Amino acid sequence: MNIKVNGNDQKIDREYTVKELLDVLNVKMKEYVTVQLNDEILSRDDFDKIIVKDGDIVEFLYYMGGGSR
Repeated sequence: MNIKVNGNDQKIDREYTVKELLDVLNVKMKEYVTVQLNDEILSRDDFDKIIVKDGDIVEFLYYMGGGSR
């Protein structure tokens, strides 16, 4: 199967849930990642329900807060 992850082509051997894909791809800081699948931001509660399929586009996003003093 072929998917696109953060703009790069990625081969995976089968369909995975988003939660499984985070593990398979060794995504760092899983507790902070926001996942976008085919231009839709996913709810963290759905990571174990949503299946990533051939041709899907996945983005792993990290939002960092900042401020001024």
